[in-house]
Amino acid sequence: MTLDRALPVPLGAQLRGLVEYGIACGEFRPGDRLPSVRDLAEELGVAPMTVAQVYRDLKAAGLIEARAGSGTFVARRALSDDSHARLAAFHRQVDALVAAGLALGLRSGDIAGLVAARLSARQAGGPERRIALVGLFAEATADYARTLAAALGPGVTVLPITMEALQSDAAARARVLAFDLVLTFAHRRREIADLLPEVRVEAISFIPAEATRRALASLDPRTRVLAVSRFPAFLPMMRPGVQRFAPHVATVDAAVLDDPCLHARLGGHDVVVYATGAEAVLDRLAPGVTTIEYRHSPDPGDIDRIVRPLLEAIDPALTTRKETR
Repeated sequence: MTLDRALPVPLGAQLRGLVEYGIACGEFRPGDRLPSVRDLAEELGVAPMTVAQVYRDLKAAGLIEARAGSGTFVARRALSDDSHARLAAFHRQVDALVAAGLALGLRSGDIAGLVAARLSARQAGGPERRIALVGLFAEATADYARTLAAALGPGVTVLPITMEALQSDAAARARVLAFDLVLTFAHRRREIADLLPEVRVEAISFIPAEATRRALASLDPRTRVLAVSRFPAFLPMMRPGVQRFAPHVATVDAAVLDDPCLHARLGGHDVVVYATGAEAVLDRLAPGVTTIEYRHSPDPGDIDRIVRPLLEAIDPALTTRKETR
């Protein structure tokens, strides 16, 4: 981990961003050991209390954990056991279905017959599994959902939904309650689980998309690059990420979207790499400036390690369908 004192971001916020976004984007894996407070403070040249406060915040968020006598580690993704809550939610849905049928004048035998017929038809055609993928920005979240659906293949529907929609739209939350699984970023999992206590919410990692990696690798070495993020805490990880995929480029600067000096800084660069959510920077660019979105994509490894086993536990037939493709 490296702090950049040239960034307009407090060092504590940089450190938290490095760990928090590092976990969300697969830079740190569950079980990875983190340096001690003293060692990391010495390595980064900051006060131990700064590191200690960041570690406390990350522990409170459930992202890291302390193990007595061993040190501090990235929290393991112990899959949640919410079977009782899901069963209670199912009971409420059945009650609502029965009430709706009785309100229509149906007899109890008619309601039972309709349910049995629908169940038989679904079993004959094979159950379709439904996943909700929660992100921050609509276009990127839809792209994540398409990638996930393509990886999982037939029999799985993936609904993209934004955090804002979950928080503000009761109908959107009600729709997600009928889904088998909700996926999101590691640092957003707890917040979403609080919004959807009846549904299983799990975290997967997101890695830089292939198109982003290719675009950065193809840059001319003489290019002057400016990385722009909407979130200041993301810059300490974004800038090294750009340098990793474009190691041949000598000049990679960074700025936040609301920097009052951003317009002047844009004029001194040939390429602007903007993080998802910072698209507003495009309206400020002069003609001829090359732009690259620093877009992420669901980690294929986590799709195999986390998502498939969860779906196969619900429907073992998915294993057969995967093997025959």
